[in-house]
Amino acid sequence: MVYYQQALVISKQIGDRSGESNSLNSIGGIYASQGQYPKALDYFQQALVISKQIGDRAGVGTTLNNIGAIYDSLGQYPKALDFYQQALAMQKQIGDRSGVGTILSNIGRTYDSLGQYPKALDFYQQALAMQKQIGDRSG
Repeated sequence: MVYYQQALVISKQIGDRSGESNSLNSIGGIYASQGQYPKALDYFQQALVISKQIGDRAGVGTTLNNIGAIYDSLGQYPKALDFYQQALAMQKQIGDRSGVGTILSNIGRTYDSLGQYPKALDFYQQALAMQKQIGDRSG
């Protein structure tokens, strides 16, 4: 994490807002993987503000998905679904089919956690179709 924090400082110093947002997302990801969800959310929220300010729609979509994943991990499924839906809309707008497939799968997982299996299956099937279209064999 030290390197991401150093990159964040440098990005701020040179006015690289995109780099700043990327570093914030990376730091948030590390906190998320450590189960430190409030810290992760703080970094993701900062990244989201910057991505919106600079018009980085791909960054906005990625960060919304990251926030959704945190709420999913916290068991706050309605919030997770809200952020996933926002991320899905953004990824569709910019034509990021790989991102769309990932988010569809995330939404399916959330509905699965809620015990809403028909909805989960629907989203998993949409994700599978998208991943087949783009040749994402690992997806």
